[in-house]
Amino acid sequence: MSVLTPQAEGSFAATPPGDPELSKFGYTPQLRRSLTFTDLLFYGLIYMVPIAPFAIFGQVFQASGGMVALAYLAGLVVMLFTASSYAQMVKAFPIAGSVYNYAGRGIHPSAGFLAGWAIMLDYFLVPGLLYLVASVTMQGAIPSVSPWVWLVAFVAINAIINYFGIRLTAVAINIMIAGELIVLGIFLVMGITGLASGRGNGDWTSAFFNGDNFSLSLVLGAVSVAALSFLGFDGISMLSEESKGGSRSVGRAMSVVLMLAGLIFIAQTWVASLFTDSKALLETTDAGVIGSAFYDAAAAAADAPWLATLCLAATAIAWGLPDSMVAQTALSRLLFAMARDRQLPKFLAKVSTKHASPVNAVLLTAVVSLAISGTALYALTENEYDSITLLGTMVNFGAMFAWLLLHASVIWHYVVRNGSKNYLLHLVVPIVGIALLVAVLINMKVYTQVWGSIWVLVGLIVLVGLYLVGRRPKLSGLGGSEGDAA
Repeated sequence: MSVLTPQAEGSFAATPPGDPELSKFGYTPQLRRSLTFTDLLFYGLIYMVPIAPFAIFGQVFQASGGMVALAYLAGLVVMLFTASSYAQMVKAFPIAGSVYNYAGRGIHPSAGFLAGWAIMLDYFLVPGLLYLVASVTMQGAIPSVSPWVWLVAFVAINAIINYFGIRLTAVAINIMIAGELIVLGIFLVMGITGLASGRGNGDWTSAFFNGDNFSLSLVLGAVSVAALSFLGFDGISMLSEESKGGSRSVGRAMSVVLMLAGLIFIAQTWVASLFTDSKALLETTDAGVIGSAFYDAAAAAADAPWLATLCLAATAIAWGLPDSMVAQTALSRLLFAMARDRQLPKFLAKVSTKHASPVNAVLLTAVVSLAISGTALYALTENEYDSITLLGTMVNFGAMFAWLLLHASVIWHYVVRNGSKNYLLHLVVPIVGIALLVAVLINMKVYTQVWGSIWVLVGLIVLVGLYLVGRRPKLSGLGGSEGDAA
């Protein structure tokens, strides 16, 4: 086992035998390998938020024409293709940075920069979105406390935990996910009991298929909303340098987490749909009714308001603490990886010798998250602008654009560059994945496509600027052919 010992301030070096997965790419180990497979599994589950549909059930229900379980099933299929490409690239490049490193090393450093830029839209906005939903939800539960108080408290708590390193973060995650799963279990038990007692609407199949409403474009549009619940399984790849099992554990954890979460999402939305007045929910334009749809279903399932209150509180705490905590962890690792390669300011690459965490990246992540969520909260409360929906769809756009480059990197690295004959995993799966992502992007809201495209365009301008000032993207360990003209 590699032992990390402090060297100069902000760095660690590995004593023999070193860290072979990392050293072959020209990096000195700085982050501590302390995460087990179980830690990775819990990290991915908590990032994906097992009870994520609680908060967006009404929006997905409307977008899918009531076929909410089908939307999540279709989303799972899309994500499985993406997970396959992640598993292939984490095997080839088991280092922090996720799709930024995979596209950069699999295709070209410039492609990596664009992938990192696109996924930053996801990683920057996700914590802000989580804090926003949590703060607003807490105000609904405790009206006497301002949502601004909850917002600052959530950001501060998570920043402190992240500052003290990945081990403390993992412990906190493991405790908090247990609470989420307990609440989810109570809802499912009460729901099944309610169905057995005859309190459901009896339309057991419409959540999967409704011939009167079904269309491919409708389902794909719903997937573009439901995809928010799936974001996070890829965040596990950010911890490649902190996993005891290396790339094998990371790839396996991503696949297992995705399947578990997908099945959990389908189960809870199907049960909730059986306690929902489908016609009323599909026809309403009241944001409050749409937002409380799941909690209304929970109250109907238990035939009492206590379950709605429990689910409401669980959503607020889950989104505000463990889920936003892991989102900040993933973003800080992305900033660290890009700064280490001089594609972001160098101070973001500083690592604490005591806690083995990228402290400056952690602090910047907290500040940015507070700024984004604060701006969105102001827009929501003062201008009554639906900043929650806007942030959610923008998050999905950034992730899916980056995943397009991920699939392309599998094809280029394995088939074009290395002549792989495994055409199923290295050609067919990525091509199908690209087609599915393009279909979902096409069916997104127009304003999402516009603002997402602007973000990508800004990234292209920044990339051109880097070339003009002589700081074109380069990645450690790449030879001339791969680094300059691959």
